[in-house]
Amino acid sequence: MILSDYVPGNSIIHRLPPGLKILSLALLGTLLFVFPRLETSLAALLLVGLLYPLARISPRIMLLQLKPLLWVLVLLFAVQWWMVNWQSGVLVIARLAALMLMAALVTLTTRTTEMIDALEKGLFWLRYVRINPAKVSLALSLAMRFIPVLAAIVAEVREAQKARGLDRSLIAIAIPVIVRTLKMADDIAAALEARAYDPQLRRERTDAEKVRGS
Repeated sequence: MILSDYVPGNSIIHRLPPGLKILSLALLGTLLFVFPRLETSLAALLLVGLLYPLARISPRIMLLQLKPLLWVLVLLFAVQWWMVNWQSGVLVIARLAALMLMAALVTLTTRTTEMIDALEKGLFWLRYVRINPAKVSLALSLAMRFIPVLAAIVAEVREAQKARGLDRSLIAIAIPVIVRTLKMADDIAAALEARAYDPQLRRERTDAEKVRGS
């Protein structure tokens, strides 16, 4: 299973409105950075961890969300411990882990189409500045969906370079990651263009189908 793929279910978390889940993610990120305290970060990490059983998602899937970034978290902890103290290192990794797990939980329990619709409704005010909220919501939903994918790419490149003895070279890891990311972005753009995808037209068709169904 790909990281952060949608996991079908009928749990309380699955049934929550997509907009509420996205708003909760934004609120959590804001609180963690406005109140950079160790107790707050650990409490947030524990709370997010408890939401996974509530969503009926196995601990294995939850841990898989952090596995690609494990070496980054370890490096950040070591740097913070060396430059400040170990408490600062725990604060940094707890805050990042809580945000990553919360973002993964949103994508694991929310279909992409529902996420796009929720973002589009929340960004309706962009129309007043002549920006299409449908395209912005598509970009944001794709960004949320592909953050774990990018983390997996970093892990794959690092493993490949480790076999060559280059796992400690930032350039040897960064360049292949950038190339693969740009290639993936180009493939996605080509796929959308080949299908003549228009988020606004998709929205109108969905509304029309709902009217006919009612």
